[in-house]
Amino acid sequence: MEKTPLDSNIERATGIRRVIAAFRYSMQGLVRLWQEEAFRHEVIACAAAVVLFAIVGAGAFDYFVLAILMLVLFAVESLNTAIEELVDRISPEISTVGRHAKDLGSFAVFCLLCANGFFVVYVVVRSLWG
Repeated sequence: MEKTPLDSNIERATGIRRVIAAFRYSMQGLVRLWQEEAFRHEVIACAAAVVLFAIVGAGAFDYFVLAILMLVLFAVESLNTAIEELVDRISPEISTVGRHAKDLGSFAVFCLLCANGFFVVYVVVRSLWG
């Protein structure tokens, strides 16, 4: 088989080594994401929502939905940060395309923040007046 310029002599991990490597890469991503102030604020908001749910006596299903919504928010925040990193690397000068890419990523995060906020308000209102 003929090698292409994209081929590498680096041996790829398989089996459990691949799982361990993937976990390590994910943790490196988490460490990078922790550097983002927005992500740290989202983690604080998650903790505040959990405390608020405990205060109002939210049910187990409410915690489950909150956990799913927060994980989706964290994933979208990660993708938004990745977009910003790539745009800054590929196009360090100000460009309309780069600005649009960043704005779209930001809007995706905003949508999830709204969804999380609406859900928390719903659970609190339902618990207090239900």
